[in-house]
Amino acid sequence: VSASHLQLAAFALGTVGWILCTVSTGTVEWRVWHVDNTTIISSGIAWVGIWKVCFVSYLHVSPGYREQFCHKFNGYDSFIPHEIYAAQGLMLIAMFMGLLGLAATIFALRNVYMGITHKTLITPFFLMGGFFYLFAGLCILIPVSWNFYSVMHNQSITFPPSYYMPSSPVAQEAGAAIPVGIVAVILLLLSGTFSLSYRFPVTTNTITK
Repeated sequence: VSASHLQLAAFALGTVGWILCTVSTGTVEWRVWHVDNTTIISSGIAWVGIWKVCFVSYLHVSPGYREQFCHKFNGYDSFIPHEIYAAQGLMLIAMFMGLLGLAATIFALRNVYMGITHKTLITPFFLMGGFFYLFAGLCILIPVSWNFYSVMHNQSITFPPSYYMPSSPVAQEAGAAIPVGIVAVILLLLSGTFSLSYRFPVTTNTITK
């Protein structure tokens, strides 16, 4: 038990990192667009996620009330940029890899705290958990960095007319999903490093006469 404190910390960090990965994946605020035409987009702000785009409109509702309209992306939509397609796949892979990392770490910690001293039932699972955590972190890092790059260069998206979205914003900024994803990357990479640092303790038998 005394040799696995870092791995226990890795499990805690990996759990939080996996939760943040899930939150980032489902959050629509990846890219925040500021638009000048407020006829339909009443607030002048639209949120572009990896699964849908949303904005607030006062049309078709009573005065003083607002309604949020969302358009979901389909797999065959040709207007979706490559960084969003990549984010859809890589974030799902990261969630799955993170879950495998948690499962492997839980199994190894269970054996440690139950007093099971078989090296083959502890060390390989800590190592597997570490690799899964690192791979999950890298899978998040790629789409988060790519979309942040697109935001910084104010890249446009040619939405179809039915979306009521302009092809390019006046300005755009990174939404909440990107910093959440960055924190998830840091936690998962730390978790993977801690898990891979595990060394099975070597016991020596002392014979006294």
